[in-house]
Amino acid sequence: MKAFNFLAPERVQKPRLNGTTMMLDKGMGLKAAEDLMEISGEYVDFAKFGWGTITLHDREIIKDKIAMYSSHLIRPYPGGTLFELAYINDKIEEYLQEADKLGFDTLEISDGSTEIPLDERQNIISQIKEQGFIVISEVGKKNPLEDHKIDTIKRNNLIRLDLESGADKVLIEARESGKGIGIFDDDGNVKEDEVDLLIRKLDNTKIIWEAPQKNQQVYFILKFGGNVNLGNIPPEEITALETMRRGLRGDTLGKVKI
Repeated sequence: MKAFNFLAPERVQKPRLNGTTMMLDKGMGLKAAEDLMEISGEYVDFAKFGWGTITLHDREIIKDKIAMYSSHLIRPYPGGTLFELAYINDKIEEYLQEADKLGFDTLEISDGSTEIPLDERQNIISQIKEQGFIVISEVGKKNPLEDHKIDTIKRNNLIRLDLESGADKVLIEARESGKGIGIFDDDGNVKEDEVDLLIRKLDNTKIIWEAPQKNQQVYFILKFGGNVNLGNIPPEEITALETMRRGLRGDTLGKVKI
């Protein structure tokens, strides 16, 4: 039983289809990750091994981390940049085999730092889905100059096409900083009009909003409710985010629906 459990509103339990939290693991040690999951694992649904960090650590430790996350009903997966490395080196098949051997059942498909023709991107998503993986695609570019070339209508179309190709969820790119990319301005503020246009005729339960900053998390919780999908959450902010989802923090107290 939780302390003061009578004051904490209940939220949908795992496995969740909506209200998911994606945590960004930038290279935590196994013991540190275990300690965090012991106290906060029930509030995490996905754990992304950021960009190419996974290639720098011992394979057995990575396997142990994957198994540990999975034991908490968390789906770990390698970041999209690693997939892009496999793509530009023509090693997608080897990438899929290694992911399977390590114990991943979820993969991210992106072209944030590369260029993948749209039809090829759709085929890749479909093929990886057919091989039994859960697919999270990511829409957006990591270079702000390139990302600004994608208007909101095109971004909406890319999300729709990814979902039609079989993606289970679509991440909206915001990078680790949450500034100057996609729906965020250079100060990290949300471009509210673009959010409304972006999700037009889309199922919001299929979208994961990368929102590394507190003000961004508050915005999405107040707009869509406590069960909005949020990503790129720093490990140290997992519990803090959950309190905002449930209206246990001043920013959302008495204002949030779960």
